[in-house]
Amino acid sequence: LWYHKPVINEELLRSLPNLKIVASSGVGIDHLDLKLLSRYGVKVSNTPFVVSSDTADLGMALMLASSRRLVEGYQMAVSPETEYFPADWLGAEVTGATLGIVGMGSIGYKVAERAKAFEMKILYHNRNRRNKEEENAIGAIYCKKIDNLLQQSDFVLLSVTLTPQTHKLIGKRELELMKPTATLINVSRGLVVDQDALVEALQKKVIKAAALDVTYPEPLPR
Repeated sequence: LWYHKPVINEELLRSLPNLKIVASSGVGIDHLDLKLLSRYGVKVSNTPFVVSSDTADLGMALMLASSRRLVEGYQMAVSPETEYFPADWLGAEVTGATLGIVGMGSIGYKVAERAKAFEMKILYHNRNRRNKEEENAIGAIYCKKIDNLLQQSDFVLLSVTLTPQTHKLIGKRELELMKPTATLINVSRGLVVDQDALVEALQKKVIKAAALDVTYPEPLPR
Protein backbone atom coordinates (compact mmCIF):
# COMPACT_ATOMS: atom_id res chain seq x y z
CA LEU A 1 0.00 0.00 0.00
CA TRP A 2 1.10 3.54 -0.74
CA TYR A 3 -0.91 6.45 0.71
CA HIS A 4 -3.48 3.90 1.94
CA LYS A 5 -4.23 2.72 -1.60
CA PRO A 6 -5.68 0.41 -2.72
CA VAL A 7 -8.37 0.24 -0.04
CA ILE A 8 -8.30 -3.20 1.56
CA ASN A 9 -11.90 -4.34 1.94
CA GLU A 10 -13.74 -7.64 1.77
CA GLU A 11 -14.42 -7.28 -1.95
CA LEU A 12 -10.70 -6.97 -2.69
CA LEU A 13 -9.77 -9.85 -0.39
CA ARG A 14 -12.31 -12.12 -2.06
CA SER A 15 -10.84 -11.24 -5.46
CA LEU A 16 -7.30 -12.18 -4.32
CA PRO A 17 -7.55 -15.75 -2.98
CA ASN A 18 -3.74 -16.20 -3.04
CA LEU A 19 -2.97 -13.01 -1.12
CA LYS A 20 -0.52 -13.67 1.72
CA ILE A 21 0.57 -10.24 2.97
CA VAL A 22 -0.41 -6.56 2.91
CA ALA A 23 2.72 -4.40 3.14
CA SER A 24 1.90 -0.85 4.17
CA SER A 25 4.31 2.08 3.95
CA GLY A 26 4.71 4.20 7.07
CA VAL A 27 4.21 3.47 10.75
CA GLY A 28 0.45 3.59 11.23
CA ILE A 29 -1.83 0.68 10.41
CA ASP A 30 -5.02 2.29 11.73
CA HIS A 31 -6.36 2.42 8.14
CA LEU A 32 -6.45 -1.39 8.02
CA ASP A 33 -9.17 -3.69 9.37
CA LEU A 34 -6.89 -6.16 11.16
CA LYS A 35 -9.73 -8.47 12.19
CA LEU A 36 -10.89 -8.73 8.58
CA LEU A 37 -7.36 -9.45 7.34
CA SER A 38 -6.86 -12.05 10.05
CA ARG A 39 -10.08 -13.75 9.04
CA TYR A 40 -8.66 -14.20 5.54
CA GLY A 41 -5.31 -15.38 6.92
CA VAL A 42 -3.49 -12.36 5.54
CA LYS A 43 -0.48 -10.94 7.40
CA VAL A 44 0.35 -7.24 7.72
CA SER A 45 3.69 -5.44 7.71
CA ASN A 46 4.64 -1.79 8.09
CA THR A 47 7.81 0.34 8.08
CA PRO A 48 8.02 1.58 11.67
CA PHE A 49 11.27 3.56 11.56
CA VAL A 50 11.46 4.79 7.97
CA VAL A 51 10.22 8.33 8.66
CA SER A 52 11.10 8.72 12.36
CA SER A 53 13.84 11.31 11.77
CA ASP A 54 11.79 13.22 9.20
CA THR A 55 8.76 13.36 11.49
CA ALA A 56 10.92 14.51 14.41
CA ASP A 57 12.35 17.25 12.19
CA LEU A 58 8.82 18.29 11.27
CA GLY A 59 7.79 18.35 14.92
CA MET A 60 10.61 20.78 15.67
CA ALA A 61 9.76 22.82 12.57
CA LEU A 62 6.14 23.16 13.72
CA MET A 63 7.28 24.20 17.19
CA LEU A 64 9.63 26.85 15.83
CA ALA A 65 7.21 28.11 13.19
CA SER A 66 4.33 28.48 15.66
CA SER A 67 6.39 30.02 18.46
CA ARG A 68 8.10 32.55 16.18
CA ARG A 69 4.91 33.15 14.15
CA LEU A 70 6.68 32.44 10.88
CA VAL A 71 3.57 31.81 8.76
CA GLU A 72 1.83 34.96 10.00
CA GLY A 73 5.04 36.94 9.60
CA TYR A 74 5.48 35.71 6.04
CA GLN A 75 1.92 36.66 5.18
CA MET A 76 2.49 40.10 6.65
CA ALA A 77 5.80 40.51 4.80
CA VAL A 78 4.32 39.75 1.36
CA SER A 79 1.00 41.53 1.84
CA PRO A 80 0.68 44.71 -0.27
CA GLU A 81 -1.28 46.21 2.63
CA THR A 82 1.65 46.04 5.08
CA GLU A 83 3.09 49.45 5.82
CA TYR A 84 5.05 48.66 9.01
CA PHE A 85 5.91 45.73 11.28
CA PRO A 86 4.43 45.77 14.81
CA ALA A 87 7.02 45.77 17.58
CA ASP A 88 5.28 42.91 19.42
CA TRP A 89 5.63 40.43 16.55
CA LEU A 90 8.53 38.51 18.07
CA GLY A 91 6.61 35.47 19.30
CA ALA A 92 7.70 33.26 22.20
CA GLU A 93 11.04 31.72 23.10
CA VAL A 94 11.68 28.03 22.48
CA THR A 95 15.08 28.00 24.18
CA GLY A 96 14.60 27.11 27.84
CA ALA A 97 10.87 26.36 27.46
CA THR A 98 9.25 23.17 28.72
CA LEU A 99 8.36 20.54 26.13
CA GLY A 100 5.96 17.76 27.04
CA ILE A 101 6.12 14.75 24.73
CA VAL A 102 3.14 12.38 24.77
CA GLY A 103 4.38 9.10 23.29
CA MET A 104 8.12 8.50 23.73
CA GLY A 105 8.61 5.96 20.96
CA SER A 106 11.12 6.30 18.15
CA ILE A 107 9.74 9.66 16.95
CA GLY A 108 9.19 11.11 20.41
CA TYR A 109 12.71 10.23 21.47
CA LYS A 110 14.21 11.81 18.37
CA VAL A 111 12.22 14.99 19.05
CA ALA A 112 13.65 15.00 22.58
CA GLU A 113 17.19 14.67 21.20
CA ARG A 114 16.61 17.74 19.04
CA ALA A 115 14.91 19.67 21.84
CA LYS A 116 17.88 19.07 24.13
CA ALA A 117 19.99 21.17 21.76
CA PHE A 118 17.50 24.01 22.35
CA GLU A 119 18.13 23.73 26.10
CA MET A 120 14.50 22.76 26.67
CA LYS A 121 13.19 21.09 29.80
CA ILE A 122 11.77 17.79 28.57
CA LEU A 123 8.85 15.94 30.17
CA TYR A 124 7.33 12.80 28.72
CA HIS A 125 4.36 10.50 29.22
CA ASN A 126 4.41 6.98 27.82
CA ARG A 127 2.82 3.59 28.46
CA ASN A 128 6.23 2.29 29.48
CA ARG A 129 8.94 4.34 31.14
CA ARG A 130 12.26 4.54 29.29
CA ASN A 131 15.34 3.21 31.10
CA LYS A 132 17.52 5.56 33.12
CA GLU A 133 20.31 5.66 30.53
CA GLU A 134 17.88 6.80 27.81
CA GLU A 135 16.31 9.39 30.12
CA ASN A 136 19.68 10.76 31.19
CA ALA A 137 20.93 10.99 27.59
CA ILE A 138 18.24 13.56 26.77
CA GLY A 139 17.56 14.90 30.26
CA ALA A 140 13.94 13.77 30.17
CA ILE A 141 11.63 13.55 33.19
CA TYR A 142 8.91 10.88 33.23
CA CYS A 143 5.32 11.89 34.05
CA LYS A 144 3.29 8.85 35.05
CA LYS A 145 0.09 10.88 34.66
CA ILE A 146 -0.53 12.86 31.49
CA ASP A 147 -2.26 15.56 33.56
CA ASN A 148 1.04 16.55 35.21
CA LEU A 149 2.69 16.93 31.81
CA LEU A 150 -0.16 19.03 30.41
CA GLN A 151 -0.14 21.41 33.37
CA GLN A 152 3.61 22.13 33.18
CA SER A 153 4.37 22.24 29.44
CA ASP A 154 4.78 25.28 27.20
CA PHE A 155 4.60 22.98 24.18
CA VAL A 156 2.74 19.64 24.13
CA LEU A 157 3.80 17.37 21.28
CA LEU A 158 1.73 14.28 20.42
CA SER A 159 3.56 11.34 18.84
CA VAL A 160 1.38 8.35 19.76
CA THR A 161 -0.04 5.54 17.65
CA LEU A 162 -3.77 5.81 16.96
CA THR A 163 -5.51 3.06 18.92
CA PRO A 164 -8.89 2.82 20.70
CA GLN A 165 -7.02 4.02 23.83
CA THR A 166 -5.55 7.12 22.14
CA HIS A 167 -8.65 8.06 20.11
CA LYS A 168 -9.46 11.65 21.19
CA LEU A 169 -6.78 11.39 23.87
CA ILE A 170 -6.71 15.19 23.98
CA GLY A 171 -10.17 16.60 24.55
CA LYS A 172 -11.85 19.47 26.37
CA ARG A 173 -10.67 18.37 29.83
CA GLU A 174 -7.06 17.91 28.73
CA LEU A 175 -6.96 21.24 26.87
CA GLU A 176 -8.26 23.04 29.94
CA LEU A 177 -5.38 21.58 31.95
CA MET A 178 -2.85 23.21 29.62
CA LYS A 179 -1.40 26.69 30.16
CA PRO A 180 -3.21 29.53 28.36
CA THR A 181 0.19 30.32 26.80
CA ALA A 182 0.75 26.73 25.60
CA THR A 183 0.88 25.34 22.06
CA LEU A 184 -0.37 21.90 21.02
CA ILE A 185 1.66 20.14 18.31
CA ASN A 186 0.35 16.97 16.65
CA VAL A 187 2.54 14.79 14.42
CA SER A 188 0.67 11.53 15.07
CA ARG A 189 -2.91 11.20 13.78
CA GLY A 190 -5.75 13.68 13.56
CA LEU A 191 -8.13 11.51 15.59
CA VAL A 192 -5.83 11.63 18.62
CA VAL A 193 -7.30 15.11 19.21
CA ASP A 194 -10.97 15.99 19.67
CA GLN A 195 -10.95 18.55 16.87
CA ASP A 196 -14.16 20.33 17.87
CA ALA A 197 -12.82 20.76 21.40
CA LEU A 198 -9.55 22.11 19.99
CA VAL A 199 -11.33 24.68 17.80
CA GLU A 200 -13.34 25.85 20.81
CA ALA A 201 -10.21 26.02 22.98
CA LEU A 202 -8.46 28.19 20.39
CA GLN A 203 -11.47 30.47 19.93
CA LYS A 204 -11.85 30.95 23.69
CA LYS A 205 -8.07 31.30 24.20
CA VAL A 206 -7.93 28.29 26.53
CA ILE A 207 -4.58 27.60 24.83
CA LYS A 208 -2.55 29.94 22.66
CA ALA A 209 -1.98 27.94 19.49
CA ALA A 210 -2.00 24.62 17.65
CA ALA A 211 0.54 23.46 15.05
CA LEU A 212 -0.87 20.47 13.18
CA ASP A 213 0.77 18.07 10.76
CA VAL A 214 -2.40 15.96 10.82
CA THR A 215 -6.15 16.60 10.97
CA TYR A 216 -9.36 14.66 10.49
CA PRO A 217 -10.28 14.55 7.72
CA GLU A 218 -7.30 15.51 5.57
CA PRO A 219 -7.55 18.07 4.13
CA LEU A 220 -10.04 19.85 6.35
CA PRO A 221 -13.22 21.22 4.79
CA ARG A 222 -12.44 24.80 3.82
